[in-house]
Amino acid sequence: MPKKKKQLASFIHQQLLLILFLLLLASGALASKLARRHLPPLVFADASALLAFKVKADVNKHLDFSPTTRGLRFCAWEGVECNGAKVVRLVLQGLDLGGVWAPNTLSRLDQLRVLSLQNNSLIGPIPDLTGLFNLKSLFLDNNHFIGSLPPSLFILHRLRTLDFSHNNLTGSISTAFTNLDRLHCLRLSWNHFNGSIPPFNQSSLRIFDVSGNNLSGAIPVTPALFRFQASSFAFNPGLCGEIIRKECRPAEPFFGPSSPPAAGLGQSAQVHGVNGLIRQPYEKKRRDRRAMIIGFSAGVFVLIVSLVCFAAAVRKQRCRSKKEGCSGMMASDAAATAEAAAVMQMELERELEEKVKRAEVAKSGSLVFCAGEAQVYTLEQLMKGSAELLGRGCLGTTYKAVLDNRLIVTVKRLDATKMAAHATKEVFERHMEAVGGLRHPNLIALRAYFQAKQERLIIYDFQPNGSLFSLIHGSRSSRARPLHWTSCLKIAEDVAQGLSFIHQAWRLVHGNLKSSNVLLGPDFEACLTDYCLSVLTHPAIFDEDGDSAAYRAPETRNPNHHPTHKSDVYAYGILLLELLTGKYPSELPFLVPGDMSGWVRSIRDDNGGDDSRMDMLLQVATTCSLTSPEQRPTMWQVLKMLQEIKDIVLLEDSSELDLRSSNAMH
Repeated sequence: MPKKKKQLASFIHQQLLLILFLLLLASGALASKLARRHLPPLVFADASALLAFKVKADVNKHLDFSPTTRGLRFCAWEGVECNGAKVVRLVLQGLDLGGVWAPNTLSRLDQLRVLSLQNNSLIGPIPDLTGLFNLKSLFLDNNHFIGSLPPSLFILHRLRTLDFSHNNLTGSISTAFTNLDRLHCLRLSWNHFNGSIPPFNQSSLRIFDVSGNNLSGAIPVTPALFRFQASSFAFNPGLCGEIIRKECRPAEPFFGPSSPPAAGLGQSAQVHGVNGLIRQPYEKKRRDRRAMIIGFSAGVFVLIVSLVCFAAAVRKQRCRSKKEGCSGMMASDAAATAEAAAVMQMELERELEEKVKRAEVAKSGSLVFCAGEAQVYTLEQLMKGSAELLGRGCLGTTYKAVLDNRLIVTVKRLDATKMAAHATKEVFERHMEAVGGLRHPNLIALRAYFQAKQERLIIYDFQPNGSLFSLIHGSRSSRARPLHWTSCLKIAEDVAQGLSFIHQAWRLVHGNLKSSNVLLGPDFEACLTDYCLSVLTHPAIFDEDGDSAAYRAPETRNPNHHPTHKSDVYAYGILLLELLTGKYPSELPFLVPGDMSGWVRSIRDDNGGDDSRMDMLLQVATTCSLTSPEQRPTMWQVLKMLQEIKDIVLLEDSSELDLRSSNAMH
């Protein structure tokens, strides 16, 4: 009996333990359910980092990141790409993010490979990036970031692509960039960086752009940097060196006997660049000149050596008669004579080379003045004038030249490598005569031209008030506001007048219309330049960057298709949109006219009363930039549209004035 009681007690104990265990399981499930109902659902660190970024950066509420998202669904958020529970790619570009990139937010994404925040309006400094040690590509271009680059950037050794262009960043370009041995692309253009360029020498570097800053000093001649064209360093007035073919010394005349090539430049750059418009060392000329100098020098050297030998023989004969102290004297005299001979030879070579240069310039031709104008300066005066580099474009290099009579002209040196095969000497002369005959208030007059072998120069009137591009976009230190609609109308009419004159009066094509090729005259009238040169060049040269490509009409983007009147009209439409919005052509969206109107209004700060007038100009712009060339108007029709807008405005203003006068009388 006691044994049975003991077994029963053991059974009851086991059952009680089982019941207790089941109760614990039930309470745990209930607690878990309550926790899911009342506690924040996001338990993933990367999701928390994204939400923290949104709080400070997305002031305009465009991101759809939501704290109510459960589990791994945050990986479906816009621009987010995950591998498991970790974000590996984040692309938030063109979303009008207008706040700041707060510290300790995105930098917590420790598996992130690609980060793009380009084409937003983010402000403030770039935060510490230490946590992004797996990052390979970083795109922060076209924002409003300020300050210097964070030092933590240079410990991210997996970086391959960096784009900080079009911001307001300052400071120097750190030499620590040279330690990023996987760097493939680096864009620092259009900021406020100063100081010198570090000696980049990564073999992986294939894209490099530091243009549009305040950099100075000699560009290091490294194998990596030497691969890049001068455009990668443009718009840094203080830079010099062989790569951009600019001597590191004060400005001197273009070319002349008084300014021999700088010893610091390589052979390919000796007489090319700011201090030399005419490229003398063609291969054939170089060989002929060297042969002449070598032959002449050899003859002189033989003559001098013969004289030395003769003098030594005479001295020896005298010594034989005196029998004393002659051997040492003979050796000393012979050495001195040989040294003098070498110096004399160098002087003769230098003098002969200068004579050859002067002879080549004299034989190279003369300036041809257009439209029967009198020759007010000579080629020699032009070559001796001091020069200032204005810029390098798709057609060639442009200089401001100040002549000795204080006359200032603009000289465009066409790039021989970009000339079409059919642009022979005779074709060039005939075309320059036709283009040089164009005279209109809204065209920069082409005054003269020059050609010799592959050298071609075009001389225009100099315009001191800059370009329409500068007027629209302002300086790099500030983002310019869109121009008032009345200024837009005036400029639009000026450009249309010049373009219509080219099309109707001469049946020619501008072919390269853009805001940088519209200059402001003495009375700030808009005047076209670089017109009618496209027929002499390869069509593909105009697609060098995003903005230039944006002006190209769809039907001419094929390299085999030359510009036409209708492609000029398309470029005019893009220019007018640029004028109305203050945006770069590459930033203009592809919208239907109704949506375009709302987008433009959101950008501009005009009063509501001016909206209708702005809409009329916008209608002209969108009509000109239609995809189909058949649907675009002619420039003559565009002028009629603009005149109608002016008439409507005058009528409205007159009616408003009459109404005010009537109210005043009562």
